[in-house]
Amino acid sequence: MPQEWLNDRDRCRKAGLPEARRFATKPPLAQQRLARAFAAGVLAQWVTGDRVDGADRRRRMWLDAQPRAYMLAGSGQAYVWVDGQQRPVKRLLAALPEEGWTRLGAGDGATGPRWYDWRWRPLAAPLEPGWHRWLLVRRRLSTPMELTASIVFARQETTWAEVVRVAGTRWTIESCFEAAKGAVGLDHDEVRSWTAWYRHITLAMWALALLIVMRAGTIAVEALKKSLPPPQVASPLAAFKARRGLASR
Repeated sequence: MPQEWLNDRDRCRKAGLPEARRFATKPPLAQQRLARAFAAGVLAQWVTGDRVDGADRRRRMWLDAQPRAYMLAGSGQAYVWVDGQQRPVKRLLAALPEEGWTRLGAGDGATGPRWYDWRWRPLAAPLEPGWHRWLLVRRRLSTPMELTASIVFARQETTWAEVVRVAGTRWTIESCFEAAKGAVGLDHDEVRSWTAWYRHITLAMWALALLIVMRAGTIAVEALKKSLPPPQVASPLAAFKARRGLASR
């Protein structure tokens, strides 16, 4: 909700907004949701986020302390610790040598397999033993001058394949939003009160979850059918003998 909207307390009261609600930017709101998910025991191996998330050093430190593996996109203005000093990501990208890239696929996209060139650079080691930090850099094949950086915090034994797989799933949240808008009307919240909005969003999320579970069940059943051997079709003569109780030879 925009700050000017929340600053109008009379308007908020008329809409039924709880008195304690105040304006908050995306990073603290996201951390609040993550804390709730972790406390509820939600199983999540990685936390991913866009450049707004990657630029928030306090969020990264909070995830370090959990500890929770994360991959957060880093803008050129973000700072990271390397070689004993804070340096902007854009300088690290500018200093990368031309050699040393590894070509790996990041899963299938809307137009087919997504192939990129990758490399990672170690950053300052975290305080948590057994964990490590890297700067993961992605280069497009069609536009090799276009580099995208992500700040990675994970266990030391994390493999290249795992890191690239996670990088390829960072857009899942956008896909979920699009699916929710098209399938269950997530963005059709033409309401005038806090309670009505809350009910609409909750109902849309439950409806999408139900559809996903039903689809997963259908896919599982189809996969099971394909794994079973084809049914044995009896010949007309064998069916006739079976109806008459005659022995088959």
